[in-house]
Amino acid sequence: MNEKAVMNPDEQQQSERTPLLQRVPVEERPRVQYPHQTVRRFCTIALITIPLLTLAIIFLCIAIAGQSDIFGDHQTEASGPQSVLTGNAADAHLPHAGWPASDGISYAELIDIIQKTPDPAKAREWSRYHTSGMHLAGRNRSQAEWTRDRWEEFGLNSSIVSYEVYLNYPLDHRLALLQDGKVEFEATLTEDCLPQDPTSGSPDGVPVFHGYSASGDVTASYVYCNYGSFDDFNELLAANISLKGKIALMRYGGLFRGLKIERASELGMAGVVIYTDPGDDGEITEEHGYKPYPEGPARNPSSVQRGSVVYLSSAPGDPTTHGYPSLPGAPRESTEGRMPDIPSTPLSYAEALPLLKALNGHGPNASSFSAKWHTGGLGYKGVAYSIGPSPDHVQLNLMNKQNYTTTPIWNVIGVINGSILDEVVVIGNHRDAWIVGGAADPNSGSATLMEIIRSFKVALDAGWKPLRTIVFASWDGEEYAILGSTEWVEEYVPWLSHATIAYLNVDTGAQGTNFEVSAAPLLHKLIVEATSLVQSPNQTLANQTVGDLWDGRIGTMGSGSDFTAFQDFVGIASLEMQFGTAPTDPVYHYHSNYDSFHWMETYGDPGFHYHVAMAKILGLLLVKLVEEPVIGFGATDYAVALTSYLNHAKEQANQTASAAHEDNLFSSLETALHSFREAAVNFDAHAAELRELVAIHTNDTETVTAADLYKSVRKANTKYKLLERQFLYSPGLDGRTWFKHVVFAPGFWTGYAGALYPGITEGLQSGNITAVRKWVDIIEARVDGAIGLLED
Repeated sequence: MNEKAVMNPDEQQQSERTPLLQRVPVEERPRVQYPHQTVRRFCTIALITIPLLTLAIIFLCIAIAGQSDIFGDHQTEASGPQSVLTGNAADAHLPHAGWPASDGISYAELIDIIQKTPDPAKAREWSRYHTSGMHLAGRNRSQAEWTRDRWEEFGLNSSIVSYEVYLNYPLDHRLALLQDGKVEFEATLTEDCLPQDPTSGSPDGVPVFHGYSASGDVTASYVYCNYGSFDDFNELLAANISLKGKIALMRYGGLFRGLKIERASELGMAGVVIYTDPGDDGEITEEHGYKPYPEGPARNPSSVQRGSVVYLSSAPGDPTTHGYPSLPGAPRESTEGRMPDIPSTPLSYAEALPLLKALNGHGPNASSFSAKWHTGGLGYKGVAYSIGPSPDHVQLNLMNKQNYTTTPIWNVIGVINGSILDEVVVIGNHRDAWIVGGAADPNSGSATLMEIIRSFKVALDAGWKPLRTIVFASWDGEEYAILGSTEWVEEYVPWLSHATIAYLNVDTGAQGTNFEVSAAPLLHKLIVEATSLVQSPNQTLANQTVGDLWDGRIGTMGSGSDFTAFQDFVGIASLEMQFGTAPTDPVYHYHSNYDSFHWMETYGDPGFHYHVAMAKILGLLLVKLVEEPVIGFGATDYAVALTSYLNHAKEQANQTASAAHEDNLFSSLETALHSFREAAVNFDAHAAELRELVAIHTNDTETVTAADLYKSVRKANTKYKLLERQFLYSPGLDGRTWFKHVVFAPGFWTGYAGALYPGITEGLQSGNITAVRKWVDIIEARVDGAIGLLED
């Protein structure tokens, strides 16, 4: 039953105090039928009477206890009208009696728990469990139940929340190189089973395939298309390379794989084969003397990158429920324009070699194209990187057969109610993977999240009650199309928009030693603070922190993981962080069978110390966002970033013929951004003054009344919470209306990487100055809205 279908937005916002208890999750078990009329009548009466009686008891308890938090943990400020301040904290509308101090234990004690609890042995234990079985989306119910049960043991009120999504599972595939119609080479389309790595030979192993790939059986000549980027295809067209009706042979990297196929399809190509080229592995390759996994840190030649090929930059989530949740009975839309219509398959470089060599001497060489075509790493194996097309008698047969179905997926949602119910921080990690292991993606993140929750369990047992509410999420279906998080966000938009301060995402928490982070500018200051408090696992000097070794770069938000719906659809300040691969780190076998527990324990994070460091950083970020009386956002950082983004757009305009001579194209927006910076500086200064008053009040309660101070803090925090929302434009971006944010979106032809001021950027790229002017006006209006919020 779709409860949301009968609720108007106002009712939703009022009732959705937490996402846990709003609807009955999808249930897969068959419904029991009662043919006997008397039994049916009895069941009907019972089903009506028992819930009503239960609700009556709940409301009676609430009335008696004076509680309104959804789990009745403790008194909250949402308890209803109170009397004028008389010295009693509850009468002052304070969140708890000791505010602004932490409730139950001191803030310093809480920080100490978060710093000391995460343990490498426990992280290893969680990793071992999560990598022990197949957990493809829609086929991992037992792991969802295990996660819910562990979270309940750790003190979270937890639930499995289901959606019915459209996705595919592999049935059959084939890739053969034909010469004069005879098989010259037949690809196995499998990865080698390694005695040292039990996961690689698991009976539950998942075949190599692409999520949302099209079924088909095509035989045609083929063309080497480099990375398959928009620019790569333009170079092929400029060189008069025949593409129509051909199969594209291209390498992974540079952009989201689905967009490679989208462009090939637009140009009339018949199919796509994508392989992993060791030229993108840097120095850690066999060519440079390193042994391949498992004997060494280089890439195993048979490794294959699975992955989704949905058209991610158009919209994430279920491609049949664009913009609304995939609940039972939801109407389904056509997938046209949202996923490929030509078949594709992933391939190892070992099995790409015969295909690449068969092109030698046919057509121009990659060396005659731009520099980005010159990075292939198989020259020492006899590959000339000729473009082709292959002659008519040299063809590929590509067969791909997929089973498309609508199936349940299972998110796990856990909540620790805070004293303030409409200030919420969400932290999440996805649980599904393309393979049995997934030790780095996503299970280093899963282990990290488990250690964060276990740390909070220690704090709860010590008597702590959080100031703000925390929602933990273990998402399903991320790998296909960011399914679980997107459907959940689409269902709970009113509640999220009203209550949520920030979303923290950890996907691949640890695959190497290099700290990397992308974030909304509001969170920049907090990231610097948190990384400066955590000791680095790599101690080249005594007591070095992660912040000491970090280069300080904070990327912009694009797409490709579960932050997308929060940032781009609802306007919630978000971040994504990981320990990524440094140039001298072992090669990470992304989406391969070799992303395994054995690889992680041997090469990725021996000792699991980077898992622990990530748990500490994210745990500290969570504590700062949840517990500090004044939210530690930086509006000035946002203003500075917006000006920097505009300067980048101006540089693009100067290089665009249709815009280079446009006077004053951005002048009004520059003026608005200048005013926004002034408003942001003033507001951050006001927030700093409030922090000083909070510190004074904590040590000297006679200086300022708690009621007046809390009222001012509450107002400032609400503005910080809603600031990101000011940059939403409800009609959405041109041609992809799901994306509502005017500052951040995935690049239309990159998918992963973010586009800044995407409306302006895409207008410049297409030479449409009318569109550029339109988006300048829209962005200026949103900036004015942000100024109004801060100055009110």
